[in-house]
Amino acid sequence: MSQQLPLISHLLELRNKLLRAIGSVLLVFICLVYWANDIYHYMAIPLMQALPETSSMIATDVAAPFFAPFKLTLVFSFFIAIPYVLFQVWSFVAPGLYKHEKRLIMPLIFSSTVLFYLGIAFAYYVVFPVVFGFFTSVAPEGVQVATDISSYLSFILKLFFAFGLAFEIPVAVVLLCWAGVTTPEELKQKRPYIVVGAFVVGMMLTPPDIISQTMLAIPMLILFEGGLLAAKLYTPKEDTDDEEPENEKADT
Repeated sequence: MSQQLPLISHLLELRNKLLRAIGSVLLVFICLVYWANDIYHYMAIPLMQALPETSSMIATDVAAPFFAPFKLTLVFSFFIAIPYVLFQVWSFVAPGLYKHEKRLIMPLIFSSTVLFYLGIAFAYYVVFPVVFGFFTSVAPEGVQVATDISSYLSFILKLFFAFGLAFEIPVAVVLLCWAGVTTPEELKQKRPYIVVGAFVVGMMLTPPDIISQTMLAIPMLILFEGGLLAAKLYTPKEDTDDEEPENEKADT
């Protein structure tokens, strides 16, 4: 019975953290839903600027003019609430971490949030204009380019998540080196394989066009090199047997 009580308390704490995280997303969504159409219009600017003057976006589904901005606003709300969501994750796992682990986790949470936002910004301001300009310029003669708003939404969300996750490479490299799984020197020796892997990942995460694949793979390689430089600042822990997580100290 005494062993079940801590488990139940942890599950209840996890439930509370999840509810707070979900509540933060819903709160941001409620604040933004009034401007759902404006948000979608802003996200559609890169495509609208690339379309011919006589062309425009279309809605092939009856409910698409309502649900497409609604869905985009919900996802956008999650992006905005990411810092608070990560804080809830941190507050849940913090009692079980050592002191030296806490000193590492907080900078990683901050850097992962910033890198995710940078990946989204890079996709919107750099990748979208190039990709949409290329697609609209290679349309066969006699074909009018008119993109469906739901298809466009699926396309940009896929790229947002792909670039947002790809920009987390420095964090992944630091964690691997800090945990002792590998070292910066070993990763440098495997650089040729990583180059090939970056283009393979770019092919898997992006739509089937060489432009977006390349524009994802190149930043991934640059971020990998940045991760190697950051990983040199962190070394695997040598001996922490004398330390105890805070929750264990509380139990004793």
